[in-house]
Amino acid sequence: MSKKLMKSGIIVSAMTLISRVLGLVRDVVIANLMGAGSSADVFFFANKIPNFLRRLFAEGAFAQAFVPVLTEYQEKNTRAEVNELIAKVAGTLGVLVSIVTLVGVIASPVLTALFGGGWFLAWVNDEPNGEKFELASLMLKITFPYLWFITFTALAGSILNTRGRFAVSAFTPVFLNIAIISAAIFLSPNMEQPEIGLACGVFLGGLIQFLFQIPFLMQEKALVKPSWGWNHPGVVKIRTLMIPALFGVSVSQINLLLDTFIASFLVTGSISWLYYSDRLLEFPLGLFGIAIATVILPALSKRHVNAESGEFAKTMDWGVKAIVLLGLPAMCGLIILAKPMLMVLFMRGAFGYDDVEMASYSLMAYGSGLLSFMMIKILAPGYYSRQDTKTPVRYGIIAMVSNMVFNLIFAIPFGYVGLAIATSMSALLNAFLLYRGLHKANVYRFNKGTLLFFAKASVAAAVMVMVIFHFDPDISQWLDFSFIERSYTLAKLIVFAAVAYFICLVLLGIRPWKMKAAA
Repeated sequence: MSKKLMKSGIIVSAMTLISRVLGLVRDVVIANLMGAGSSADVFFFANKIPNFLRRLFAEGAFAQAFVPVLTEYQEKNTRAEVNELIAKVAGTLGVLVSIVTLVGVIASPVLTALFGGGWFLAWVNDEPNGEKFELASLMLKITFPYLWFITFTALAGSILNTRGRFAVSAFTPVFLNIAIISAAIFLSPNMEQPEIGLACGVFLGGLIQFLFQIPFLMQEKALVKPSWGWNHPGVVKIRTLMIPALFGVSVSQINLLLDTFIASFLVTGSISWLYYSDRLLEFPLGLFGIAIATVILPALSKRHVNAESGEFAKTMDWGVKAIVLLGLPAMCGLIILAKPMLMVLFMRGAFGYDDVEMASYSLMAYGSGLLSFMMIKILAPGYYSRQDTKTPVRYGIIAMVSNMVFNLIFAIPFGYVGLAIATSMSALLNAFLLYRGLHKANVYRFNKGTLLFFAKASVAAAVMVMVIFHFDPDISQWLDFSFIERSYTLAKLIVFAAVAYFICLVLLGIRPWKMKAAA
């Protein structure tokens, strides 16, 4: 089991790495095209709302509810019954998402007014920022259908993941990045409003991702005719689990939307600075956190169905240790190397050093919460695999309310940076509550070995930080460097840091290559 989990984790991480690298290329192209001005703010806004709903209907709540039930069916039912469940889920989900997508396209001005309140008030009062409201409403009509495509993409990916084919769904996001990059290079420069070309790229990316999954479903004999099944026992179970999970699993996304709403009242560029820093945060989060969570959810679901409580706890422990091992150095690196990374990736074209400096502050604030974001991804499956979605919802509500309070506390003195601080603090609270719940239920507890592992990893991370500080040039040198020199220096720092970290781990008795799910 341990070898299979490790192999699956490596496969998902490798595919995710390709996707995240292309995602960074995409953001580099967008930054070069639009910088952090009004056009960029509007595009990121129009892209964020369907992506938020994607987390609710597709990758987030739906997957957390669907995978455990599908795993149970595959363990206990016939192939015909499994395919019937897939057909009923596809048909029911398809009708609901089609209605939401249609409403979203028609009511895009209402959604823009709701989540971009600052722009809406400017439009009502005939102020300069009012044009952002009109443009965002138009672009949302183009980007919103992405929700429909990505929902079925996520359904297909969940089916393939339960059958051990993790690489397909992990690789699929590559096509979205390729579509947006292509639109930015070939379509946007020929348009009066280049941001509309990017919105078209989002639409095409969703369509291509959806079509890419179909051949693999055919290979698994899981491509079935969708049919309505609201009262089908499996669908009832999934929607019972999914309804509370709609909120619980997507608390961080709701927090980001709240950030966007508040940022619409702040200085122009706030949404873009938060976006670019969030994109760098998403790189290690997707590469490590989401990848590990993806492979342990089916494993945890199977352990629960087969009543293997000991193996369940060991699988959880493997996930936590893997997150600590990879998340600690990533968190430290994001905080310390915020400016150099932003300079190498985005400082060109319309994106200047002022934007680097502003985005670096929010990146450091987001980066401080990286380990918490990753822990949430690992601890939440401890509930969803046991088909308990109500408990994470309760914790999610507490975290979201706390985030609102933190926003009020920090946004006034620190502006958009305060929003990032609040998000990180609420993530820490959410992770703590999730762990405490598992501990109280005697499902999973940190043992002495886990705590010692964390302590050793912390020491290694501290050594890594000292190495970075020793070799890191001052900011004036970074500014004098050419792009090649900056890239080389940043790569050298990352390599030195990684080598120092892993040498220290080995000296402390940790062998990362020998990590296993079983003790």
